[in-house]
Amino acid sequence: MDFGIDGLNVGAALWSVAVTVEIMIRITMIGIVPGNRRPTTAMAWLLAIFFIPVVGLALYLLFANTRLSRRRIERQKRVNESILETTQHMIGDQVVPDAPDWVLSAVALNKALGALPLQEGNAVEFITGYGDSLDQMRREIDRARRYVHVQFYIMGDDEIYVGPILEALERAVARGVKVRVLFDHLGTIRVKGYFALTRRMTGAGIEWRRMLPLAPFQRQWRRPDLRNHRKIVVVDGHVAFTGSQNLIEPGYKRGSSHSTGREWVELMVKLHGPLVSSLDVVFATDWSQESDENLLQDIADVETSIGESPNAGEAIGQLVPSGPGFEAENNLRLFNTLIYSATERLSITSPYFVPDDSLLYAITTAAQRGVAVELFVCEKGDQFLVHRAQQSYYEVLLKAGVRIYRYRAPMVLHSKCFVVDDEVAVLGSSNMDMRSFSLNLEITLMLLGPDMVAELMRVQDSYRAESVELTLREWKSRKPLSRWIDNVARLSATLQ
Repeated sequence: MDFGIDGLNVGAALWSVAVTVEIMIRITMIGIVPGNRRPTTAMAWLLAIFFIPVVGLALYLLFANTRLSRRRIERQKRVNESILETTQHMIGDQVVPDAPDWVLSAVALNKALGALPLQEGNAVEFITGYGDSLDQMRREIDRARRYVHVQFYIMGDDEIYVGPILEALERAVARGVKVRVLFDHLGTIRVKGYFALTRRMTGAGIEWRRMLPLAPFQRQWRRPDLRNHRKIVVVDGHVAFTGSQNLIEPGYKRGSSHSTGREWVELMVKLHGPLVSSLDVVFATDWSQESDENLLQDIADVETSIGESPNAGEAIGQLVPSGPGFEAENNLRLFNTLIYSATERLSITSPYFVPDDSLLYAITTAAQRGVAVELFVCEKGDQFLVHRAQQSYYEVLLKAGVRIYRYRAPMVLHSKCFVVDDEVAVLGSSNMDMRSFSLNLEITLMLLGPDMVAELMRVQDSYRAESVELTLREWKSRKPLSRWIDNVARLSATLQ
């Protein structure tokens, strides 16, 4: 009998301790979580901590820090300072003296945040064919004489699509070309055949590095979902590719994709001219972050050539690197600046559209003040939670007057681009979601002038031809359970 009473007392004491700990966690985190975070993000974390204090706290400690290491941030600062010093003479209004003030303002913003200048004299080719872009990369690699720089979020070998590029890289190494390859660690390791791919590159003499590796026993650790999402190929500093496409076959080596006929629809650009040097500097920065080799010193002439590359065409553009290595969310600030400047037309393509409040207000405000706004998204996304979170924004967008076009399933519209009036075309690796703004290292290309806008609009016209427009009446008629799932997913999407 006494033993039973003692057991109850111990149980009550343990219960009191547990309750006290949970209360202390809640009270303490109220004053910590909101610091330097969006209110919506802070609220989502606090809800998780209030409902499941111990688990919520553990998740917060693991995932809440969006900063890279001090070493990486300091190295990025030094690169920016070097580029700004080299290109301080390059002023946007000298390159495009007739551009509207808002365009020049965006150019100045980009240089202040990302350091890279506006550059004229480029040749730009838009590539929409999945196999076509890979084939053009292969041909350029076979012409390489000095070096090839390859950087992708996801890589995966196969016989038809990526195999020929790897063979071209192997031939390049055999004839004395320096070949360097970067891939995101977690983005690529989950692809079937990862270890065979790395063995193949090692055996061929290709130098490769994992970007943002998670290797705790090698003292390489950070928030697990910080990713390098950039896509870059540079050959001899003469020609480059960038855009949305990863180096993998169009079904992403997924059995579910092959069984349903699902393929990714992408957009890449091929560049000649000064912009190639800017892409090379971005690659060199990322390479130097993942190795002991200071590649930036090796291509110091490339930094200088940013302002001195020979003209290859008439296109004017500016590259905008972004990510947690920068103090500001460079891509989000650019997107908002451009969207608020629109007066006639705004056409957006984004596979993962989960905006923060600032971007949502910018887009809906544009529609409400009479700008013709259209949004191209997937009918059925490849990521369940992200797609359901995206759908939670459709009603407010439709009510504001945004026209939503859903690209027919099973295809995944994966390109990321938008146009503003007849003045600006934007494309690259960045989605319009909080992951791309806060967690991913991205690369964005801003092109100026009606010719570039017309080229990108032709691409988006092809998306419209393969899409079905969503109406407000249709969307409001969906089942209550579907609404509930969308809203829950939206809450989880804010946990950045």
